[in-house]
Amino acid sequence: MPDARIDRIGVVVPARDEEGSLAGCLAALGRAARAVGVPVDVVVAVNATRDRSAEVARAGGATVVELALPGVGAARAAGAARLLRGRAAARTWLATTDADSVVPPGWLAHQLDLAAAGADAVVGTIRLADHETDRHAAWWQHYRGGLQRVPHGHVHGANLAVRGSLYLQVGGFAAVPAHEDLDLVTRLDAATGCVVRTVAEPVLTSARTEGRTPVGVAHDLRRARSASPLAAT
Repeated sequence: MPDARIDRIGVVVPARDEEGSLAGCLAALGRAARAVGVPVDVVVAVNATRDRSAEVARAGGATVVELALPGVGAARAAGAARLLRGRAAARTWLATTDADSVVPPGWLAHQLDLAAAGADAVVGTIRLADHETDRHAAWWQHYRGGLQRVPHGHVHGANLAVRGSLYLQVGGFAAVPAHEDLDLVTRLDAATGCVVRTVAEPVLTSARTEGRTPVGVAHDLRRARSASPLAAT
């Protein structure tokens, strides 16, 4: 049986006009990297940006891949391709988060524990800061309903990971403008019974209501607020 131990982690962060949040994202990834015993490489995939995201990423110690056109699916795919180049895919753990998000210190360690127990992929959850949860109460009530299901019912590019060999087997991230995370997880579920959903180590994400993709958390927050009778209070 081939050796399937993880000996390297790669993290993909797509970034479009994210100079204000990217440094915090990379600092959090640095803390998470120091909690594991294998090397961690971070690639920031800067796509169609009009700000200093690339410079901020390099200053934060990340490798930068630059794309001329927007598209979060293409950005994640380009970052993953860079991280897997020249690597043994079966021993490379590929994680992804978002530039407006902050991973917890135990994020990568938890994923490696699950991988050691047999997980081929890990699908995690997100959270908002406490004061933002109060401001977005309608969204949080709906989201919490998904958390209470076993397994939970959420998929986020901000908290997703997969063994490199399985990622390649299913074809990787599709170059789509949105829902590239759900598309990938759907194919992972079809390929293996070892996709683990976890509510541990949720990723803190931005509560902004104007995002960088046509749909996503920002869209969901905006829609929930406009539909809530509390939105005007």
